[in-house]
Amino acid sequence: MAYPGSRYSGGGRPGTWPGHPSGPLPSAPLPSAQPSWPARPPHPSGPLLAPRPQPQPLPQPTSGRPLRPGRGIARLVLPVLVLSLIALGALAVIALWWRSTPRPTTTGAEITAAGDVLGLLAGYGFVVLVALMARLPPLEKGIGTDRLARWHAMGGRYVITLVCAHVPLIVWGYAVSAHEKVTSEAVSLLTTYPDVLMATVAWFLLLGVAAFSARAARRRIAYETWYYAHLYTYLAIALAFSHQFADGPAFRSDAQARIAWSALYATVGALIVWYRVLTPLLRSARHRFTVQSVRPEGPGVVSVFIAGRNLDRLRAEPGQFFRWRFLTRELWWQSHPYSLSAMPSPNQMRITVKARGEHSGSLADLAPGTRIIAEGPYGAFTPSLTGRRVLFIAGGVGITPIRAMFAALPKQMSGGIILLYRASSPRDVVFSRELNAIATDRQAALRYLIGSREELGYDPLETENLQRAIPGLHRYEAYVCGPAGMTQTAVAALREAGIPSRRIHHESFDL
Repeated sequence: MAYPGSRYSGGGRPGTWPGHPSGPLPSAPLPSAQPSWPARPPHPSGPLLAPRPQPQPLPQPTSGRPLRPGRGIARLVLPVLVLSLIALGALAVIALWWRSTPRPTTTGAEITAAGDVLGLLAGYGFVVLVALMARLPPLEKGIGTDRLARWHAMGGRYVITLVCAHVPLIVWGYAVSAHEKVTSEAVSLLTTYPDVLMATVAWFLLLGVAAFSARAARRRIAYETWYYAHLYTYLAIALAFSHQFADGPAFRSDAQARIAWSALYATVGALIVWYRVLTPLLRSARHRFTVQSVRPEGPGVVSVFIAGRNLDRLRAEPGQFFRWRFLTRELWWQSHPYSLSAMPSPNQMRITVKARGEHSGSLADLAPGTRIIAEGPYGAFTPSLTGRRVLFIAGGVGITPIRAMFAALPKQMSGGIILLYRASSPRDVVFSRELNAIATDRQAALRYLIGSREELGYDPLETENLQRAIPGLHRYEAYVCGPAGMTQTAVAALREAGIPSRRIHHESFDL
């Protein structure tokens, strides 16, 4: 998803859905019921709005999980419950420290006690961080991968801070109590205390992971480098674990605390193995995913058609994604997230990928018959039936999950669906013929907003322009997907227009 080599994709069937246009976007009159756009000078390479062509037949929706009634309240409650559970766990850790720590009577003991509680909280924090990325279905579908990843990133900063405070406080506290220099006490800890050397190696590994995860570094390194550097976190946790029992006052003489702490780590470890290793292998053996064909869709954009068995039993929802591992010599060792843009049929799925990195760029060369291991479906960026009118805003290749949602809405919502598709130039538009046909079938409003802000002289997604084009905008349920800057602009404009945050659903290419 939000990594170099984006996950956003499209869907359909070869030979059934019309292909990508080879020339300018087609034109035809728009129904008068569609909202008007503010009058502006035309884009130099074509009209700001490229109307859709005459109706083309669409296949019936393929099987899969039907849209469910509105889940806005559930999606608000579950994050609160999860965060409350995490907070209660932190309070339990503090209670464990309080019970096991004698009241300090000297300065050195006070400093050491502070270091102890920070170390305990850091050990608990690592468990939470791993659990957030364990790809547990209830969390993935109820909270969403984007939000979980943001929590993980924010929590990672806190945990690294706790560790970096824990280490000097322990050394300082021991030095004060022993009336030694800090440097000599640090050497003593490394050479005489059990497992402290391993814990120190773990600390440096975590500092390296933090450096690779910094926003400035992420922009300069490949996703693969970042991903595999991140895996050293597991090694760091393993190295530091025994140190907690050997040196932590909360565990040295409390067997029950050791059992509970071990059970916490073992449970999260088992969830990781089950959902990130065994489940994908079992699912791939059951459904037998293979590459059926690859088709160009536009400059740097290809569709990969994936064959399999009983794909409807995956119960994927429109807008969700899978993590795909293509078993070729070059690609088998890495998995990347790409979205579906149509519900799977019993024997076929499609992803459509823009070349944004080494992995995504190599998908154009996939050979038919290539075997695939797939994890998923994941993600909470899915539509639900709320009874409100629906507004989709897509930018660039962010149209791909939106396309699945656009096609999945029922026909009885005719007149209540609007799709705004933002692109820098006509060449960047993907699925125009498919979108046009879906819009005609649904009698939905489809708007291509083409051109940069500099070329147009204004931003079509600013609040004033959106309100002028869409009367009653504040009554809509909105779904936004695209590059981070566009997504932030659109979400801010929708909020300013009066749409509550709970009715604005968004994903972007960057976490």
